[in-house]
Amino acid sequence: MHLLIIGAAGMVGRKLTERLITDGGLGERPVERLTLVDVVKPDHPADFSGRVDALDVDISQVGQAEKLIASRPDVIFHLAAIVSGEAELDFDKGYRINLDGTRYLFDAIRHAHEEDGYKPRVVFTSSIAVVGAPLPFPIPDDFHLTPLTSYGTQKAISELLLADYSRRGFFDGIGIRLPTVCIRPGKPNKAASGFFSNILREPLIGQEAILPVSDDVRHWHTSPRSAVGYLIHAASMDLDAVGSRRSLSMPGVSATVGEQIEALRRVAGEKAVRLIRRQPDDMIMKMVAGWAPGFEAKRATELGFKAEKNFDEIIRVHIEDELGGQI
Repeated sequence: MHLLIIGAAGMVGRKLTERLITDGGLGERPVERLTLVDVVKPDHPADFSGRVDALDVDISQVGQAEKLIASRPDVIFHLAAIVSGEAELDFDKGYRINLDGTRYLFDAIRHAHEEDGYKPRVVFTSSIAVVGAPLPFPIPDDFHLTPLTSYGTQKAISELLLADYSRRGFFDGIGIRLPTVCIRPGKPNKAASGFFSNILREPLIGQEAILPVSDDVRHWHTSPRSAVGYLIHAASMDLDAVGSRRSLSMPGVSATVGEQIEALRRVAGEKAVRLIRRQPDDMIMKMVAGWAPGFEAKRATELGFKAEKNFDEIIRVHIEDELGGQI
């Protein structure tokens, strides 16, 4: 089995690669080849005996996607994207990476299908940013797409392309609307949602964190561990049950910022909470005002996707996976 991971140098891409190597396969099939792609060359994974091609490729450049598809990978994980805050600040870059790159990839697969019948599984990472206020709570699975950011719009358009190309039989696609991934390891990125992780990650290692919004902001979250689990399940499940609506809102944990902080207090104590400094940011507050507070995620749950049950569990997952089990 040959797997192509686009966006393999990112946090989720690295963890997905590690999980595939640990599992030794996908579903019941062993993985024999990995093609790892990003705009910066991904690290060569350890403990993998099969073939690995690690490439620095920008799929938003004309002709690059065709080169990746030439080797006919069995499963394609499309994780590459410009994050929400950066897509809002740089309009052209957001559309070039998030939309043009996606369409170039889909068209490269389509042309290969027309040439020799090639039909891979495509797992596309979408986002809950495809919906925007006014929103019910919880948001039902059949809620219409109402993005209020450029990033959300780019993901919504890509979801429609995924459904149409799957309907036409060019590939077998499924879209995973990821909740905000929390707690993200490493340094802060340019995502507008980054503070959700920052206010937990930094205090857990004794550092100050900035909170740019009020405590009553409610949002939908999942851990990196669960995000990888969604991708693995999407790549190996029977898609007949998914039907024509190819994009699914993933299960997660709905919590206010205040509830996050209380979970931090229960797990790590008052000393950690005191490291959070409130510093309002008008741009971020405006963006989060239209974000999703939580989903029913009934379809995804019935199809076997699983997530944490509460924020205490999300924090403990981070401690286990990133801090060696100790604060």
